[in-house]
Amino acid sequence: MLNLMYKKYYSLWGLAAVLLLALALYLFYLLPNRWEYALHHRMLSLAAIILTGAAIALAAMIFQTLVNNRILTPSILGLDSLYLLIQTLIIFLFGSKTLQSIDPVLLFLASTGVMMLFALGLYRFLFKGEHQNIFFLLLVGIICGTFFQSMTTFMEVLIDPNEFQIAQDIGFASFNRINTEILWVALAILLFAILYAYRYLPYLDVLALGRENAINLGVSYAQISKRLLIIVAVLTSVSTALVGPLTFLGLLVMNLTFEFIRDYRHRILIPAAICIAVITLCVGQVLVSRVFSFNTTLSIIINFVGGSYFIYLLLRTSKKWQ
Repeated sequence: MLNLMYKKYYSLWGLAAVLLLALALYLFYLLPNRWEYALHHRMLSLAAIILTGAAIALAAMIFQTLVNNRILTPSILGLDSLYLLIQTLIIFLFGSKTLQSIDPVLLFLASTGVMMLFALGLYRFLFKGEHQNIFFLLLVGIICGTFFQSMTTFMEVLIDPNEFQIAQDIGFASFNRINTEILWVALAILLFAILYAYRYLPYLDVLALGRENAINLGVSYAQISKRLLIIVAVLTSVSTALVGPLTFLGLLVMNLTFEFIRDYRHRILIPAAICIAVITLCVGQVLVSRVFSFNTTLSIIINFVGGSYFIYLLLRTSKKWQ
């Protein structure tokens, strides 16, 4: 019995070992002669990678458990599109120099706060009635995300071409322009969200059975789902405001997690998802810097791989995923 219990953790320990190798590869691979400066810069980027990977993985795991679907991710709520709209709006109204002169911590907190207010307003509006349908929330999120994208594109067309290039750069996730003060703020918010979500781990195991089964087992579905969705909004806002939008990372990480970890318990699934997310970001960043020589961005690679995998999932029979 004891050996059987430990065997369930073998895959998780294996992922942890691969994670350590990926971290070492990112930190020490081809260090230049002035290795002190390079190592310091890589450590800051690695901190952002770990924070972003943990936030996206936890948010995607909670979100997919609530909607009981392995294809949908928190990006469907339109928070990443709202982030791009905020940054583009500042450039459109005041210019790129104003955006660059704003204190990074203030800009980070303001962007996260606006996204949080939008998410809370959306949840409050859609969950105030008796008939609370989470799929209606997803539909409204898609509509809002499309509206935000259209407004962003409209403003980008009107601004100066030089400003347009800066606005375009914001739309791609980057781990090379991280401010240390932002990292500490993001870490504090992330730790608070993780500690708050930890108390709901047993509920996630039940919610994974579906809404009807969870209610029959005594779970207050409406109340708990609203609280968990707030956690999802916080984590998504932090990761997007920290490095930029990574649309398909959650989809890729979640499906790889369920392929490698054959377990239903979220206390195993969540650490495994975080490990896979950080490994993906580390390997992707090494490819960007060493293989592509910074001629492309990490978000393009992840969106290409994740988008291809998304099409593959859609082409598979729906019966296998249910």
